Amino acid sequence: MLNLDRDVVIVGAGPSGLTAARELKKAGLTVAVLEARDRVGGRTWTDTVDGAMLEIGGQWVSPDQTVLLALLEELGLKTYSRYRQGESVYIGSDGTPIRYTGDSFPVSASTGAEMDKLIGLLDALAAEIGPTEPWAHPKARELDTISFHHWLRQHSQDEEACNNIGLFIAGGMLTKPAHAFSALQAVLMAASAGSFTHLTDEDFILDKRVVGGMQQVSLLQAAEVGDDVVLNSPVRAISWQEKTDGSHHVTAVSERATVNARFVIMAVPPNLYSRVSFTPPLPRRQHQMHQHQSLGLVVKVHAVYSTPFWREAGLSGTGFGAGSLVQEVYDNTNYGDTRGTLVGFVSDEKADAIFELSAEDRRRAVLESIAGFLGEKALEPEVYYESDWGSEEWTRGAYASSYDLGGLHRYGKDQHAPVGPIYWCSSDLAAEGYQHVDGAIRMGQATAALIAATAGATEAAGTQALGQAELADAEPGRADLAGATAGVG
Repeated sequence: MLNLDRDVVIVGAGPSGLTAARELKKAGLTVAVLEARDRVGGRTWTDTVDGAMLEIGGQWVSPDQTVLLALLEELGLKTYSRYRQGESVYIGSDGTPIRYTGDSFPVSASTGAEMDKLIGLLDALAAEIGPTEPWAHPKARELDTISFHHWLRQHSQDEEACNNIGLFIAGGMLTKPAHAFSALQAVLMAASAGSFTHLTDEDFILDKRVVGGMQQVSLLQAAEVGDDVVLNSPVRAISWQEKTDGSHHVTAVSERATVNARFVIMAVPPNLYSRVSFTPPLPRRQHQMHQHQSLGLVVKVHAVYSTPFWREAGLSGTGFGAGSLVQEVYDNTNYGDTRGTLVGFVSDEKADAIFELSAEDRRRAVLESIAGFLGEKALEPEVYYESDWGSEEWTRGAYASSYDLGGLHRYGKDQHAPVGPIYWCSSDLAAEGYQHVDGAIRMGQATAALIAATAGATEAAGTQALGQAELADAEPGRADLAGATAGVG
């Protein structure tokens, strides 16, 4: 059992926690990072399965993710563009696959017009409300008390248009049915990416990948933090008390270490906060808020083939179908690989359904759905793998947490509020880059800066108090004068 004394103890060694650790060390503070898993990276994970390198977790980089792009450059990591040459495939409400090019689905003129109208409305709301404080906007309660499903149908009678627009947020991002979250939550998702239009443009939102895999962002930062990262060490209890000088003493107990510190960063998704016993207990507001946040469910399916056969047929590998089992499919071939890799996504209620099947029947159903976009050759991959983050003990869902209906405007303003020495830090709480690695890094940097500033202020106050105490011992009358003049101006 390790016994460590540090300035800051960080719970979670994903991109957010490790970014915070690295920044705090730059600021001259000592850290310990306690990670439950046997690896770093959190919801990013690059692994080799049956001889194929797979991005089991988060992987894409878009142009708006400027903080991630800057860190990639700083770490010496290279990116490459997702393959996108050729035609895409759309499967509409009649189940017929249609090849197309360009940014718009090949729908009827009337459905296309309705989709454009809905996109315009959402773009306007995203620009007006923004990602930073959506709960503070005058329209917040109105938009947060109607489901995204019903909001879409308030503004359009075209069911295919509503389903297609719903796909970009529900299946594509929050991985929950559109009736399970609010229109305000959808607007936040759009605003965090710069606009709703960005979410509809796969060439923007899924622009590039990291050569060698996104997990390297965590691996390289962990290498800098060094032995201060403790793996296989889930945190079971955190206790704290305030000292007379206004600072705090914290004790974090994990399975492999006990850390005495001044600050705590909870760099895990909100659904895992309850895995830790806090003394004193968290305030009622925190308890209530955390019960209204949950992760969605998505299965990321990887299929590796001897060649990227779809390219020979003039296809990009991209497919969309709101009614299909696999709602999205993309060419996910690794940099420099002669084989071809496809990745598909099965979200929310469809994911519920496939887990009612045996593993063999589930594989068949998924591959048949992909074949509906790209042809019969999709039925016979050399490697098949399902990333099921819902079964991961230390994640329990994907991609990130979101509020239930009405929760965002009710609790959002308090989601960043520290509790004594405890700070909350993950992509789930980000504004720009929400639920992406970019957002995790932004949160790590911001939290580290806040703690560094707080630590400096506390030390300064302690030094001043010590100086006044020493002065009082020598000349009691002058101590009163020093205390009085310290508050002037």
